[in-house]
Amino acid sequence: MATPQDVLPALAPAPAPAPAPTPTTPAESPPPPPEARIVARRRPGQWIAAAVALLLAAMAVGSVVRNKAFQWGVVAEWFTARSVLDGLTLTLWLTAVTLALGFVLGTVLATMRLSTNPVLRTLSWGYIWIFRSTPPLVQLLFFFNIGALYPTLGLGIPFGPEFVTVRTVNLIGPTLTAVIGLTLLESAYAAEVIRGGILSVDRGQLEAAAALGLGRWRVLRRIVVPQAMRAIVPSAGNMLIGALKGTSIVSVLAVSDLLYSVQLVYLQSYRVIPMLMVATLWYLVVTTVLSIGQYYVERHFARGASRDGLPPTPLQRARAALARVVRA
Repeated sequence: MATPQDVLPALAPAPAPAPAPTPTTPAESPPPPPEARIVARRRPGQWIAAAVALLLAAMAVGSVVRNKAFQWGVVAEWFTARSVLDGLTLTLWLTAVTLALGFVLGTVLATMRLSTNPVLRTLSWGYIWIFRSTPPLVQLLFFFNIGALYPTLGLGIPFGPEFVTVRTVNLIGPTLTAVIGLTLLESAYAAEVIRGGILSVDRGQLEAAAALGLGRWRVLRRIVVPQAMRAIVPSAGNMLIGALKGTSIVSVLAVSDLLYSVQLVYLQSYRVIPMLMVATLWYLVVTTVLSIGQYYVERHFARGASRDGLPPTPLQRARAALARVVRA
């Protein structure tokens, strides 16, 4: 008869316990892999070009500073003279008035150019073509001598009696001639700047706004203008600086702008170079201020245009650099 030991299977022996891991000492741990160091690419050509450019710039600045023909004492004497400041004030006034009126008229011309009416498009194109094709000095001289073409101007019934008649010589003086001529010129350029800004807006956004039932005025104010200003502001800033410098041509009409004011001085004192430097420095100062203003206006309208945000301003970069120096 079989015994229980013969019937039941033999039990498997219990596995032996695994030996406990022995702690390794720091000396036995593997060394960390060496870190890869990024080395900037050497560009000796750029450094040589930069050194040569700095050397040439230093030579140019040194020649200007040490040249006694500039008469820097005379420049400092006349830089804040009353006549020069009056001419500068008239230059700034001419720039502001002509550019403001030019953009108002340019907006009308751009709207006509974008109209579906062929007559309005043709008239706007013809106006822009004429005033962009003729030199500004020729336009000013033409308006200054308008009395030879139209001795009198009247208001009345076409091909009928005139109720009010004035002589053109008494109506249009040198300053008004400069305002009219520069305004008509700037309006032609402003029309193209505004038209280009409006066309830069994606057509799909206008279609989406129309599908949502938004009114034309709201679409213009909320969608078209904010995006068009990104393209308009840089060109408008260049127009502003160009208009500031372009006012110097009114000196041929004996308008007492900045250039004409210094011309009166050097025609009497024969200090041509220092007086021209006075005008040049004032133009540099004003254009620098306008360029800084243009930079911040562009940043204002560029908000939301990029996912990375706006780059830091030069003042913010200077503060960050100063903070790093202080922490070091």
